[in-house]
Amino acid sequence: MTESNAAAPERNLRSERARYRRILRFASRHLVVLWWYELILPQVGLGGISNRTRTRRLQRIARSFQRLALDLSGLLIKLGQFMSTRLDLLPREITKELEGLQDEVPAVDFAAIRALAEHELGVPLDSVFRSFDPTPLAAASLGQVHRAVLADRDAELSGLSAVVVKVQRPGIDAIVDVDLRALRRIAGWLNRIQLINRRADVPALMDEFATTCLEEIDYLNEAANSEQFAHNFADNPRVRVPEVVWERTSRRVLTMQDVSDIKISDVAGLRAAGIDPAHVAEEFASVMFDQVFVHGFFHADPHPGNVFIQPLPAAEGSTTPDWRMTFIDFGMMGRVPDSLGVALRTTVIAAASRDGAGMVEGMREVGVLMPSADTVELERALTSVFRRFGGISFVELQRVDPREFLAFATEFSEIVRALPFQFPENFLLVIRAISLTSGVCSTVDPHFNIWNAIEPYSAKLIRAEGGNVVQDLLRNGMAALGTLSRLPQRLDTVITRAERGELSLRTPELERRVTALNRTVRRVVSALLFGTLFVGGLIVLDRAETLGFILLGVSGLPLLHALFADVVSRRLP
Repeated sequence: MTESNAAAPERNLRSERARYRRILRFASRHLVVLWWYELILPQVGLGGISNRTRTRRLQRIARSFQRLALDLSGLLIKLGQFMSTRLDLLPREITKELEGLQDEVPAVDFAAIRALAEHELGVPLDSVFRSFDPTPLAAASLGQVHRAVLADRDAELSGLSAVVVKVQRPGIDAIVDVDLRALRRIAGWLNRIQLINRRADVPALMDEFATTCLEEIDYLNEAANSEQFAHNFADNPRVRVPEVVWERTSRRVLTMQDVSDIKISDVAGLRAAGIDPAHVAEEFASVMFDQVFVHGFFHADPHPGNVFIQPLPAAEGSTTPDWRMTFIDFGMMGRVPDSLGVALRTTVIAAASRDGAGMVEGMREVGVLMPSADTVELERALTSVFRRFGGISFVELQRVDPREFLAFATEFSEIVRALPFQFPENFLLVIRAISLTSGVCSTVDPHFNIWNAIEPYSAKLIRAEGGNVVQDLLRNGMAALGTLSRLPQRLDTVITRAERGELSLRTPELERRVTALNRTVRRVVSALLFGTLFVGGLIVLDRAETLGFILLGVSGLPLLHALFADVVSRRLP
């Protein structure tokens, strides 16, 4: 072994250690800054400083993370891409800065890609491909894709000619290992914060993320996923899945049929092909809902680069559609356990039926509500929402004056406490898939609103469930309403007995229960305030972008207050 070769492992080890330390330094530095501005300053009466500098600080953190991700690549780019789509959880200042990570992934030199592919396949590329384009069709954080044409023998065996070859980035295994170790360390830090560990098992969520990433760099697993996906939609003429060339596929190299057509977000291309973008958005949402709610096996990364529309000739008298959608990149797939699937269907049906009690039950079954959640107060809050806005359809809801939402939010402006919620396992990918679905559909059709798609889809679920779910929801709803109707009389009885001296009370117990009740009511209404502003922002975003972003941004204020007010109250005398 030459001296240069002997020194290579030592250089790699030093590089991995430097990468690990750099990620931890970034996280620790910015966590301390956030802690100081968002927790410490408000407790000492300097919350105004935090509010005035928040936008600038968040933008600076996002830009810093973007530079770090582009420099280090690996899982940091994937993490940044995911965060850039989460306008529902993160401020616009962060998501806007991270949007560049969707397109700015640098490509790997073709010589390194060629060497890895030939090592994996065990033969020179020229012997199995008639042509192989050295310019990547797409470059991602974990691999990149090249167009190629199979050699005659392989083309005859597979029945394919034009293919795309996905090749893993050299050394990505070691990079993923370092990144996961660093992210697990950061997750451990976060899990020591009571405000966070009360709502989520961060290490468990990190394990879920790690499992997903490790599966994504195993191309044999991706190939198997694509075949299962194709089997699930074998009877749906709207959906196409590229065929796998198994003879030229390994753990690090994946060869599949080239199915590049019109990108789903290419509205001009769709119209030029005579395809109605609004119809595409509706069908795409329906197919994604089927994946989550029916099959329990769904594409967790349905961004525009992973979905294409193939125009088809319309035969006279044929029921075959004149177009179909093609899904690619099955590395990140989610599975919905049976119990979670039932809970999700219950929640969707309840939302479409505007049944507060049913939604609470569905949220509890999903695992979003922690056992300590006071469901009575939550049901009252949801009932208030439905009573005020529930008499109109989702379509009509879009035409409600945005000031109506602000007036509704003002009623609860002085009550800001957080709901005891958490992020259960197997749920993050569901949120990601639905979030990306909404974003893609809105891009294809600016007038699309995901709630419009939920309402008819819930009818399909109701038929599939035989109506039993709705009957249960209505029965629970009537029981809840009955309890609410009897509450004033019961309170009057208690007060009357107290005035007569017939009621014996334990003062410490009463104080504890009253305090707990106050906290619960404030948590419920705070969450309702956040949800109302957020939903209102989404609804008006298409028609009044500025107002929509204002509502989305303002929704973060009650959320922050809800999250941190409990910490402040516990520290105050």
